[in-house]
Amino acid sequence: MGGTESCTMRPRASAAEGTVDPCVDACLVGLAAYPKGNSPDFGYGTAGFRAKADGLDHIMYRMGLLAAIRSKALGGKAIGVMVTASHNPECDNGVKLVEPMGEMLPIEWEAKATLVANASDQSLGEVLKRLMEEVDADANIIAKVVVGRDTRKSSPHLALAVLDGAGALQPAVTRSLGLATTPQLHYVMRCLETNGGYGRPTLSGYCDKMVAAFASLTACGAAEGSDQTATTATTTPAAAESKTPKYVPELVVDCANGVGASALGPLVGRLKEAGLNINLKNTGEGALNSGCGADFVKLKQQQPANVDTSSIRGASLDGDADRLVYYYGGDGAKFKLLDGDRLALLFAHYVAQLMKEGGLSGPRLGLVQTAYANGASTAYAKSVLGEENVLCAKTGVKHCHHAALALDIGIYFEANGHGTILFSDNFVAWAVAECKKPGPGGVAAKKLMLFREVINEAVGDAISGLLAVEACLKLLDWSCEDWLARYDDLPNRQIKVAVKDRFIFETADAERRCVQPEGLQAEIDKLVAGVPLGRAFVRPSGTEDVVRVYVEAATVDETLKLGQAVVDLVFTRAAGVGSKPVVS
Repeated sequence: MGGTESCTMRPRASAAEGTVDPCVDACLVGLAAYPKGNSPDFGYGTAGFRAKADGLDHIMYRMGLLAAIRSKALGGKAIGVMVTASHNPECDNGVKLVEPMGEMLPIEWEAKATLVANASDQSLGEVLKRLMEEVDADANIIAKVVVGRDTRKSSPHLALAVLDGAGALQPAVTRSLGLATTPQLHYVMRCLETNGGYGRPTLSGYCDKMVAAFASLTACGAAEGSDQTATTATTTPAAAESKTPKYVPELVVDCANGVGASALGPLVGRLKEAGLNINLKNTGEGALNSGCGADFVKLKQQQPANVDTSSIRGASLDGDADRLVYYYGGDGAKFKLLDGDRLALLFAHYVAQLMKEGGLSGPRLGLVQTAYANGASTAYAKSVLGEENVLCAKTGVKHCHHAALALDIGIYFEANGHGTILFSDNFVAWAVAECKKPGPGGVAAKKLMLFREVINEAVGDAISGLLAVEACLKLLDWSCEDWLARYDDLPNRQIKVAVKDRFIFETADAERRCVQPEGLQAEIDKLVAGVPLGRAFVRPSGTEDVVRVYVEAATVDETLKLGQAVVDLVFTRAAGVGSKPVVS
């Protein structure tokens, strides 16, 4: 698996046995080995902490401490810690905590993480003690912390700092997964919490589950209404039988020179036996995320280095394998991107078709998008799922994930390819009952349950997503051209406008409406009203003094004009800084 799983057992001393308070002891260890000194302060956000790797030692140690406290506060449930900076350059690194069921750290704990990270060396012990009292963490409970890391050169020693931190708050048990994708860590956490109900809590268990689920799903036959089953009244049996499938079970996968190569490598031979041929590229011979990876492909709208998709479809993972995009056509004008919006709608189409095929009703199937989803994708989603089942959430997977919980089958993907599908307990109970019934309904319900097995519900997972895409394309008998033809994206632009103070901007309606500065939205509405299929919104950046402007319209010309008009308006109303952007 590219890394050896290990279990490190620290001495299990009771907090009451020694004469030194465990928080004070942890502070002394940190001061000796991982001092903060005069390092700048950091803030914990959706992606955890991220920065240049050489300034993160103390942060990693303290996040190990925080993970141990979180575990004790939850009665000894296991907490995960992932050392990665995802799609960032090799010189960066980061850390984020994972909840027992594989969820992200609760929002209210983000402030606690920031507090612990930024405490002075001298006050750290007192900060830890107050925090443990605040969250009612019993110091005598054995903390359990599981750590994974990506392939960055800085990751091994930073992961060790996490393990040291978690082990400093005795009693504690720490476990290292070694090299692991972020989704693999989330998977292991859910398996541990469900006592193996979700799968074996190991990296090999993850591989076994993914391969078995893919093989079972793809062996179950094409969906009714797919191109494989679509025959006309004049189609002879012989002609139908000899029909050449559009789906070709072969693709090239760009691993971004990251940990995805370690996770996918052992699967290649087994997937070939299941009927899927994968050729891995950018497996570690080059720089991480440099000229490759999902983020590069999405932003640059071009195929990555060392990949030629002129005669084969391609897929790109990002550095920690939680983002996925597809593409085909080769270089230049022939290049076609299939991003997160397309992934979500492929899955929505397949599931909706299965439910129609079986005459199934009851579970609510829906899709969660953000304001950045292309208007054409939203229109198509509404035609497939119904307007009431297409929801909009604030930007960020944590907001999308929360919104998807309101659905029985909740699909969410950001345009960057980060997302997953959630299946409610209500859906599972319904599907189990339907599976026992004879006829088309029972067959369709079984296929839905097989599809669920391919999905990593804990978090967005590029490898799980890739297998789900390939299964859907095969069962629908779609080529990439068929997939792309579901709708045509509206021309769009995203522009950053530097402003003096981004905090004067406030938004509502999932960031689609600007409520401050007062009157700005009314002026934007006037500009949009004069443009066919026009849409525009502005939102402040969460990390820098810029306002992000999004515009789309029926033509490129109209998009550029609308974009420039909105940029001019924002620049004037918000005291723009520097040169005013020119939209092109």
